[in-house]
Amino acid sequence: MKSGTQYKILLCFFYLLYAFIPAQKIKMGALIEDNFKQAAKQYKILMKVIPEDKLPQTYDSINKKVVSYEWTWWCTGFYPGSLWYIYEQTKDPVIRKEAERALNIIAPNQTYTGNHDLGFMMFCSFGNAYRLTGNPKYKEIIFQSAASLSSRYKPAAKVIQSWNSSKKFDGPVIIDNMMNLELLNWVSQNGGDSKYQEIAVTHANTTLKNHFRPDYSSYHVVDYNMNTGEVIKKKTFQGYSDESAWARGQGWGLYGYTMMYRFTKDPKYLKRAQNIANFILTNPNLPEDKIPYWDFNDPKIPDVPRDASAGALIASALLELGQYTPEPEKAKYLDVAKQIIISLSGPKYRSAIGENGGFILKHSTGALPLHSEIDVPLIYADYYFLEALKRYQDWYL
Repeated sequence: MKSGTQYKILLCFFYLLYAFIPAQKIKMGALIEDNFKQAAKQYKILMKVIPEDKLPQTYDSINKKVVSYEWTWWCTGFYPGSLWYIYEQTKDPVIRKEAERALNIIAPNQTYTGNHDLGFMMFCSFGNAYRLTGNPKYKEIIFQSAASLSSRYKPAAKVIQSWNSSKKFDGPVIIDNMMNLELLNWVSQNGGDSKYQEIAVTHANTTLKNHFRPDYSSYHVVDYNMNTGEVIKKKTFQGYSDESAWARGQGWGLYGYTMMYRFTKDPKYLKRAQNIANFILTNPNLPEDKIPYWDFNDPKIPDVPRDASAGALIASALLELGQYTPEPEKAKYLDVAKQIIISLSGPKYRSAIGENGGFILKHSTGALPLHSEIDVPLIYADYYFLEALKRYQDWYL
């Protein structure tokens, strides 16, 4: 009798478990669908108030004006990239037409060599456009962009130089640069010269060696002697201090090494991504809603700005990392990514239709030490939020 009762209880448990999982999937599916529908409505507002020759960056709530920048600005690929993500879900021809218009504006960036941001500019935009349309002209532009980015590679230092030399830095390389390696890897694996992936791997290995602390948090800027490869200094430009963990920077590293594992299957990249994830997810200053403060080490926490862009970026990275990681770590990554998506979908972070200049998310922080873009919408927050929604939908529903 006792064993029979236990069996019934166990059977009931498994019934409830399997009944619960589909409900959770349906809930997330509806949430994702709602987010894309709202994104389409918001971006139809945004597209009407930006200049014909510039791309949107943020919204000035005081002057009630969208702030837009020239085509060489590092963020210009995120607007068309976001539009392509929205079009993929909605098939709205108005959204597609605007995405194509935005691509025409930034197309000249394919030969731009002024900094390392060609991946952000050209792969987030033309990469998604080619993925969805197969237009060979888009592929040609992606290939040319990889050639332009590779021109900044410094063989002696074994890195791609991020910014040009200045009074502050001789040969700066920032953790953000990991993100631009996706462009190089993709081109080599899709018919382009193998040298591009070789550059990406070399840069990733040098960054692995020099950019991280023992706890797997990363510096923002490592300054190199580009003739010898010697590390001159390790600093920050956008974080609280040289030794602090700037939140979005940790996201760049997490995403970057997860992506490098995707292309190379080198286990050291997967291990580094997992270690970075552990630093983020076990950090005592990670809030309950999982949207990070702008810097994990700001001593004024909790009375400091959040960074929704870091949250969206981390969620997207964790969803991919979960694809390569067995349980129970996979469940942990998925759980936090899901919490971030749910948080960003709520009224605290997601704009009501017609508000926030047409941007989707609120409460991002660009560069607090520079008194720039503090507690505002940012175009790349929208992009990585939409990407996280797509990844959850594709991989976990």
